[in-house]
Amino acid sequence: MRKNFGAKPWTYPQPVFIIASYAEDGTPDAMNAAWGGISDSTQLSMCLSASHKTVKNILKKKAFTVSMADAAHVAECDYVGIVSANKVSDKLAKAGFHTTKAANVDAPVIEELPMALECRLVSYDENTGILIGEIVNVSADESVLTNGNIDPAKLRPITFDPVNNAYCVISEKVGNAFSDGKKLM
Repeated sequence: MRKNFGAKPWTYPQPVFIIASYAEDGTPDAMNAAWGGISDSTQLSMCLSASHKTVKNILKKKAFTVSMADAAHVAECDYVGIVSANKVSDKLAKAGFHTTKAANVDAPVIEELPMALECRLVSYDENTGILIGEIVNVSADESVLTNGNIDPAKLRPITFDPVNNAYCVISEKVGNAFSDGKKLM
């Protein structure tokens, strides 16, 4: 028997993105967002309120980075989501995060988070809050690579559990994509 919950924004997984941008004065800023994902082969879409300082920065700079929040930095990643840069201008420093300029866009990369997407702004709809970015590069620290590829067991990305207001780690391999289903052919 199933229990009905009604219309809810519940899906699994909901990746926890740490979206970073530069303010006009060059100060790095970041926010936590879980409502987003891949929307095309080189595009990322997210639902972000125009009131966020990070969104204002992105609209001015036309660039941002998206780091995967990880299990090693849960508290820091949660902090940049619950504290507004509209009120705390140095929240990245208070979280203990350090940044370097991205190689391909005018946006910061958070050094402590080992995987990041560099994006150019494609569009933003103030009515819906949907922000679309073109992914121009993905970078990963060598510490999370195995045989030259990103290893989720080393990266330990987290997902947001909207039902229980929790963060869960993703890393266990349970099958082979584009392969295991062939057993049923």
